[in-house]
Amino acid sequence: MEMQTWRDSRAKATEAAESLRAALAALGIPESAWSSVRPVVTHSGGAYVHLGMIRADAVEQITATLRVPTGH
Repeated sequence: MEMQTWRDSRAKATEAAESLRAALAALGIPESAWSSVRPVVTHSGGAYVHLGMIRADAVEQITATLRVPTGH
């Protein structure tokens, strides 16, 4: 993989991870519950976000929020 491909993928993964962290913080979930969220780039250049272990109570809160109808 070219270095520029890695950099671009890393930037995309980092932006996505930061967006998720911000959303979780906005839900009032403490950072200690989601501190394992991190950007990852695969050997082929794929951009991913590793969620790691998240406390069950935090997942309950996340899923409850995701289930709320948005009216669309």
